[in-house]
Amino acid sequence: MAKGYWVAHGDVADLEAYKKYVAANAKPFKDFGAHFLVRGGQSQCVEGSSRARHVVLEFPSYQAALDCWHSADYQAAIKLRLPPVAQLDLVIVEGYDGVQP
Repeated sequence: MAKGYWVAHGDVADLEAYKKYVAANAKPFKDFGAHFLVRGGQSQCVEGSSRARHVVLEFPSYQAALDCWHSADYQAAIKLRLPPVAQLDLVIVEGYDGVQP
């Protein structure tokens, strides 16, 4: 079964308020088996446009990734980061476990 991923790009305007969102999202991330592959760190936009912060979360399955986002706990966490705290672009994507080049 292919894993699921959250790929997020965001801009944080209020770091102190954003920390409340980070604390609140820990429970649903743990409940749905998520772990961070990318969490901030250095980045360089080499094509197109970008935001300041990048996060990639891996879940055991695509369904777990979707279920986490739709969970009551995560929906409550989202309210803590809505603008003006942060702006986020988030895509939930199914991983690929087929033949590699």
